Amino acid sequence: RRLNIHRRKMAKDTDNSLYPIAVLIDELRNDDVQLRLNSIKKLSTIALALGDERTRSELLPFLTDTLDDDDEVLWALAEQLGDKDFVVFVGGPEYAHTLLPPLESLATVEETVVRDKAVESLRAVATHHSTEHLEEYFVPMIKRLTSGEWFTSRTSACGLFAVAYSNCTTETKEELRLSFRSLCGDDTPMVRRAAAGKLGEFVAVVEPEHVKQDLIPLFHSLATDEQDSVRLLAVEACAAISNILGKEDVEALVIPTLNAASKDKSWRVRYMVADKFTELQQAVGSELTKTNLVHAFASLLKDPEAEVRAASSNRLRDFCERLGEEYRIDSILTQIMPCIQQLVNDANQHVKSALASVIMGLSPIVGKDNTIEHLLPLFLTQLKDECPEVRLNIISSLESVNKVIGISQLSQSLLPAIVELAEDTKWRVRLAIIEYMPLLAEQLGVEVFEEKLNTLCMQWLMDNVYAIREAATMNLQHLVQKFGSEWARVAILPKVLGMAQDTNYLHRLTTLFAVNVLVEVCTPEVTKTSMLPVVVKLSEDRVANVRFNVAKSLTHIGQKMESSLVESDIVPLLEKLSKDDDADVRYFSAEALAAISEHLGTVSME
Repeated sequence: RRLNIHRRKMAKDTDNSLYPIAVLIDELRNDDVQLRLNSIKKLSTIALALGDERTRSELLPFLTDTLDDDDEVLWALAEQLGDKDFVVFVGGPEYAHTLLPPLESLATVEETVVRDKAVESLRAVATHHSTEHLEEYFVPMIKRLTSGEWFTSRTSACGLFAVAYSNCTTETKEELRLSFRSLCGDDTPMVRRAAAGKLGEFVAVVEPEHVKQDLIPLFHSLATDEQDSVRLLAVEACAAISNILGKEDVEALVIPTLNAASKDKSWRVRYMVADKFTELQQAVGSELTKTNLVHAFASLLKDPEAEVRAASSNRLRDFCERLGEEYRIDSILTQIMPCIQQLVNDANQHVKSALASVIMGLSPIVGKDNTIEHLLPLFLTQLKDECPEVRLNIISSLESVNKVIGISQLSQSLLPAIVELAEDTKWRVRLAIIEYMPLLAEQLGVEVFEEKLNTLCMQWLMDNVYAIREAATMNLQHLVQKFGSEWARVAILPKVLGMAQDTNYLHRLTTLFAVNVLVEVCTPEVTKTSMLPVVVKLSEDRVANVRFNVAKSLTHIGQKMESSLVESDIVPLLEKLSKDDDADVRYFSAEALAAISEHLGTVSME
């Protein structure tokens, strides 16, 4: 009916200002979802064309009445109405409440993502409401959603209490707390789940005395709910409640629930506790952590479910780091270390991998003597683990151990593990170990590196996978930065440049790629005497790909050499290549000549 009214009105009025709303209505009724979606995305433009008064009186009522549409269109509408600029199009904060009706309707639809976006937009619009308008428009909307017949409206209501509460009167605040209580006790698990998920943010805005009186009972009820999906979300509220309450109240009202959750019959609840443990630890404080949480964390490290052990392992270093200094070492060695020793040999590789990513970080926490006595044997065990990811995670964290005990303690087991990873059948594993090679080189020292690892670096240059060859050339650059140009001339360049004689043209190309990066870190003298002659020789290669890459390499070399050498050796060679039979060679040679000419011009000006 509204559609017909709009069309009759447009038929009688020739005013061009009606055209945007006509387009909107036509496209919203189009069978093509994409057209309807495009129309919604132009909502701001249409509202601007209509003006704020007609947007309030015509556009918003029309949108409210035409919400039966595809979920993607409804989601886009919810997003548009919550945009920070859309409040301006309805006349500013004074009229922000006019956006509530369509968003309220969107907050009740069946599709979860649409409801969530509508709630997000309602929360944004709420910030533009004055206290009077919150009382007059926003709070009544919350009450309507809370008492809605379908669970969809009640789940949406849960996300709106926190944004409205702080700016309401005392009487209204009490009503909101009562409404929230009804949602926490709702018959539908989905509603209780939504309430549990929003309990923490509601606690953060409610006065401390009302938290103890009204919200703690709700917390206990949700934490013991028959549905594990409700109980696990209640765990998230523990930190928020602990931040509000004093130490004695936390110990009496929160800790028992937290301990119960760490032993919950559902592994999902225990997983949530493990995942949020460091946040909970920070919220309850050092003293309560010592008396209550250390034991709970140790039990999670020994949990029968691998997912829980992996989640708690990921939090291991942060948990130990945040323990109070007066009891940190003792708690780690007596309660945590036995669990770590079991996890090192865990049957699940994801658990071992998670542990390997953090265990090295314990070295600075426990100190040199304890690292050597307790952690070093575990490092060595993991370096020999059958899972590549475990060994890789240990190697990637060597720096923290090196600062505490030096790498010599690990070198005997470290080098075989590196060699094995460097030759792993999975190219991504090989790539990862290449990325850590400069760090390893720095920690092992030049002598050990040359003896044990230099050959590996050369092997990577001839790998079957291009990404490995590319990473290997960059690795050489980083190594030269650490060990110096003279070291490169003696230890690296003879082998790299020797590949220029290889029968495989890909290896000859790799020589040029290596030259491109090495000229950046080697002295001009090394470049002139060692690299340039090899590049010149490759300019006569029978493969066109090699020849045009010579042109690229000459560009890099030319920008690092003195002008006289460039003009006498490099420019004539590029001019020769610019007359090559191959079009690509001619093109890249011309590009190189232009770049070098520009460089020479800049140098002469200086």
